[in-house]
Amino acid sequence: MEYDFTTLPERFTTNAYKWQETQKDKEVLPLWIADMDFVVFPEMTEALEVFAKTQVFGYDAPKDSLYQAIVDWESTQHDYIFAKEALLFIQGVVPAISVAIQAFSKEGEAVLINTPVYPPFARTVEFNKRRLISNSLVERHGHFEIDFERLEKDIVENDVKIYVLCNPHNPGGRVWSKEELRKIGQLCHRYDVILVSDEIHQDLTLYGNKHHSINTVDTNFKDFSIVLTSATKTFNIAGTKNSFAIIENAKLRENFSHQQLINNQHDVSTLGLLATEVAYTKGKAWLQALKPVLEDNINEVVDTLRQKTAIKVMKPEGTYLVWLDFSAYNLPHEELHDKIRHEAKLVLNDGRTFGVEGKQHFRLNVAAPKSVIREALERLVRVFAV
Repeated sequence: MEYDFTTLPERFTTNAYKWQETQKDKEVLPLWIADMDFVVFPEMTEALEVFAKTQVFGYDAPKDSLYQAIVDWESTQHDYIFAKEALLFIQGVVPAISVAIQAFSKEGEAVLINTPVYPPFARTVEFNKRRLISNSLVERHGHFEIDFERLEKDIVENDVKIYVLCNPHNPGGRVWSKEELRKIGQLCHRYDVILVSDEIHQDLTLYGNKHHSINTVDTNFKDFSIVLTSATKTFNIAGTKNSFAIIENAKLRENFSHQQLINNQHDVSTLGLLATEVAYTKGKAWLQALKPVLEDNINEVVDTLRQKTAIKVMKPEGTYLVWLDFSAYNLPHEELHDKIRHEAKLVLNDGRTFGVEGKQHFRLNVAAPKSVIREALERLVRVFAV
């Protein structure tokens, strides 16, 4: 089947969060928030239309077929085999991080993240009155790496209780290797740290890279690991609001589920349950067609900006997000921000929101038709040409 990756959906009048800036300035091109400017695959639309025709929009419970769809997907796509009893549904990965922090730590205790990282990580730790420990990633060989000596020191000196990992990494696009994940798991085991692994971009690995869920690296890791993921990023259905936790340790699962109940976060949207099952049972071919489109867009960003500007591009191994470094221009961050927003008329994610390491950096979303990406590149080249 041929899928449409060339049409820009009409989002200007739908109150789409990503496109709200266009209400102020029609020339602005928003390439920031992590949803795709592609239409969903036809089977998703058809399934939701069939559901709408039932004319009933009441509460629903997860069906056995949904549990089986997730178990089958994780097994066939990521070699991760687990019992369906390990699954718990929740509205989103970020709410799930909040639940985990509340369930497995106390106010004032330390929670560690690797920065730069997806902004809600730090916000969630701080809003829950935990002590935020930022472990800086190191840029080597064109990608981010973990300084394991520093990581161990940070864990020990701060008596870290929870480590929130981003795998694949956002914004750097690293798909952490088995060996890196093994070292992380071994440190967590040694120092009695609960590992919360955000794997929402697991299906969006590119260029032959393979995602390894933390519990596939060593089965012993399941005793202290909570895996969080979703179909929403992969299949562009974030608005349906459904994610799930895979918690194989029964005691951890009981505590997590109890905290969900305390927070009244145990119910999930009926549309979310439906969309997730459709994604995992009928979306594989669309995903296979999507990946070369993303790779082609990324390649064009890398080639164009490296040849025509001084912008340093971190080529991602996964996700559709690209980390751009403007430090070569020796301009204050605010001036770079103004140039991007007002001269290039682009909306990119401000790197400072990802941590102090994000100064003079911005994040670009390439999940859009090639015509949109080329227009964005033309604007960046016009403003930042060397």
